[in-house]
This record gives sequence, structure tokens and C-alpha cells, in this order.
Amino acid sequence: MTTQIPPRAGRREWAGLAVLILPTLLISIDLSVLHLAQPQLSADLRPSSSQLLWINDVYGFLIAGFLITMGNLGDRIGRRRLLLTGGTAFGIASVLAAYAPNAELLILARGLLGVAGATLMPSTLSLIRAMFPDPAQRTRAVSLWMIGFSGGMVLGPVVGGLLLERFWWGSVFLLGVPVMAVLGVLGPLLLPESRDPRSGRVDLLSVLLSLTGVIAMIYGIKEIAAYGAHAGPVAAVAAGAAILALFVRRQRRIADPMLDLGLFAQRRFSVSLGVLVLVILVGPGLGMLTAQYLQLVLGLSPLEAGLWGLPQSAAVITAFLVTPTLARRFPPATVAAVGLGVSAVGVALLTRTGADSGLAPLVAGQVLFFAGASPMMVLGTDMIISAAPPERAGAASALSETAQEFGGALGLAVFGSVATVVYRAELDAPAGVPAEAVRAARDTLGGAAEVAGRLPGELGDALLTGAREAFVGGMHLAAATAAAVTLTAAVLTAVLLRRTPVAERLAEKGADATESDVVAS
Repeated sequence: MTTQIPPRAGRREWAGLAVLILPTLLISIDLSVLHLAQPQLSADLRPSSSQLLWINDVYGFLIAGFLITMGNLGDRIGRRRLLLTGGTAFGIASVLAAYAPNAELLILARGLLGVAGATLMPSTLSLIRAMFPDPAQRTRAVSLWMIGFSGGMVLGPVVGGLLLERFWWGSVFLLGVPVMAVLGVLGPLLLPESRDPRSGRVDLLSVLLSLTGVIAMIYGIKEIAAYGAHAGPVAAVAAGAAILALFVRRQRRIADPMLDLGLFAQRRFSVSLGVLVLVILVGPGLGMLTAQYLQLVLGLSPLEAGLWGLPQSAAVITAFLVTPTLARRFPPATVAAVGLGVSAVGVALLTRTGADSGLAPLVAGQVLFFAGASPMMVLGTDMIISAAPPERAGAASALSETAQEFGGALGLAVFGSVATVVYRAELDAPAGVPAEAVRAARDTLGGAAEVAGRLPGELGDALLTGAREAFVGGMHLAAATAAAVTLTAAVLTAVLLRRTPVAERLAEKGADATESDVVAS
């Protein structure tokens, strides 16, 4: 039997890949720069603690909620068309966010950015698959796409720091405008249109159920963490769980489900997905807290805080590079589990930080966490994709992206809420501070810093010192909780993920098989 050799991509496709990396780069930058802008944003807009959490959370939640929907929509109307439409909407929403006059409008703009951002990731991956039919070239293209995402995480703090040194907090959002303008000009020239004529219809009721259920549950969790288990938040959690149960039930009954529940029957798929969610849960939440710690506790400038994020970025890139070599020499599940154990140690180091401890515990902890988590990011993604049959590979990728986006947004809510509870409980305002100023100081550390600046010298210093110590206490509890979560992920990986798809395919091909044989298969 003659095997048809797939066509190889040429210069136009590789140039098109560079265009596809642009929106991916922007999404990762947008995820990181807000943390640096948060102190200035808090001082200017004076959001409440709940509003501040929503400013951070709504973007990721709406991306997560709409990923599968937008993937299905791209199949119907064309992935390039959806990408260009979403890119235009992202640029407009970026301007709205940059010039938002209050917290409510900023939350709305961030929500629009989330909906628009959800069009970008599935569209870029779908176009990569269409543009690079050759397996080896496609693997290289996907790798470059992932490096672009990691590069955005590296560039975000640096570029954001530079902007915040010279301009107002809204300038970080304007990064999206020129990037999306380039996409709009070069996209029609370099990207082919791609659609699936056999794709099913988008079920609007499923979209409504998934979004409503997720938002209700997260709202309830945040309110319980911030204000206690009152009737309203508890009812919101219960309602959200019930709505998501209806969503799952509907997916089992309709002909074209948004969510392919059959994939969860495979242990490798479900465990890998669950572990990735646990790992992603930790990073963004602690990132938000450490950015505030660097600027509001240690007193670093936004640029200095951004530069101190470079060691962890270097650790991620290095770990990505060495993971394939380690996985060939040792059982991949062992590599991932040991790495997560290292991550747990790194997160635990954050409990050694203090108002006068210096940078060493923080930087060392972040480097260990990100270096240790990276092998699971690589190997876990491989397990998820390999667990699905070829005809369901797209659904598996969409589920992986959705779960990771959901985990990141949930981490911001959970760890931010944990830190806020401790901060409010431990903040003891000195005598003589007006009641209104105390209320503002109890909302956020940024609010306390702003209030302290308006008080007489010693009184303001005493309030700010107490606020910093209270914030560090909240950060310690959040770090201890994150260390327990990461250690749980390590145990699950070691016990339940014995073999990876790469190892199994090597075994099937025999001892003489090479990595290129596996990639080509």
C-alpha cells in the first residue's frame, strides 16, 4: 500500500505562522501586565476588593467559557474570518479598557477582551493544522506557537514596566491596538481560509448554561471567601453547580455537543487534565500577590518588579528545552511528578518572605515553582492529545485550553480571596486614623498605601507598616495552600500516570524506534 506524503509548507505558510503568533503573544502579555498595573489602577480607580478580583478574573473566565463555542463557530464561518473579526474586537476593547473612567467600565471592557480573546486561540491552532499538513512541520509550528506564548509572559512584565514608568496604567492595554492592526493587514494576505463543512451547529442553550454556571459558582466562592458563608453566596454556588449539571446532561443528549464527555472516560485524559488544572491554578494567583508584594511591600518600581520576573521566565524556557531529553531517559510520569515536587518546595519558600526579608526567598521560590511545573505542562499536554483518537484531537485541544484558562482564572479568585480574608483580619489600624480611611485601607493594600500617603507622617507610616505585615500574612497562607495543591498534583501524577503516549508508541515501534519515528506517527 502506498502512503500519500502530505504536502510541505512553504515560505508563505511560515510567514503566516509569524502572523498567527502575534495574537497569541498578545494574549500572554495581557495576562501578565495587569498585575504590574494593579497598584496604580487601585490608586486611580479605587476599586473595592471584590471589584479588583473581578477586574482580574472576568477576562480569564470569559475566555474559558467561550473557547469551545468559538472553536465551533470558526468551523462554521471560517477560522480566518473569526480570527480577524475577533482581532478587531480585541483592539477596540483594548482602547475601552485603557480609558475606562471607573472600575465598573473596566470590568466590562475586560469582559469584552475575554470574549474577543476566546476567538484567537482556537482559530490560530486550527489554522496551523490546516497550513502544516506535514507532521514534522506541524510539530515545529506548534512548538513555535507555544514559544510565542511563553515569550509574551517574558516580555509582558518588561514592556509593562517600561510603560508604567512613563505613562498611566491604561497604557498597558494599548499594546493590543498595533498588534491587531498588523493582524488585520497581513492576515488576509498570508492566511488561508479554513472551515469544516461537516461541523455541527452551535448550541446556544449550552453556551448559556456553561457561562451562567461558571460565573455563578465563582461569584459565590469569592463572596464566601471575602465576607463569609452568607445565604446569597451559598445560593450562588449551589445554583452554579446545578446549572453546570444541566449543561453536562444536555451534552449527553444533543447530537452536536459542545463538550465531548466521552474523552473523560479515559483515565490518562481525565487525570492529565485535572493535574494541569491544579498546576495552572497556582501560577496566576500567586503571580498577582507577588507583583503587589514587590511594589507595595518591598517598594520596587514597576520596571524593577518586571525585571525580577525574568529569572522565572528563564527557568520555564530552560525546563521546556530539557524536558524531552529527561523523558527519554526516565519514565515521563516520574519526570513530571518530581518536577511538581520541586514546585511544591518552591511555593513553600514563599512563606519565608517578609516585609524586610529581601528578594531571595521570593525569587528562589518562583524559579523552583515554574521550573518544576514546566515538565508537566509539556508531558501533560502530550498525554491529553495522545489519549484522544485522531478524529477527536481538536476537541481534546479545546478542552485542554478551556481547563487551563478556567484554572488560571479560578486561581486568581481563590488565592486572591484567601489573601484578602487574612489581610482584613490582621490589619490593625493605629488610633487616630479616620473611620473612612480605615475602611479604604481594609479593602486592598493599594488602598492602604494611598490612604497612608494622605495621613500625617508617623500615623501614615504606622498604617502602611501594619498593612504590609497583614498583606504578607495573607500571602503566606495563600502560598501554604498552593504548596498543598501542588504536592497533591505531584502525588496524582506519580500514582495515576504510569506511562505517556510517547512511551507507549515507542514500545509499539520497538527498541530501535527514534523520536522522529514517534513524531511522524
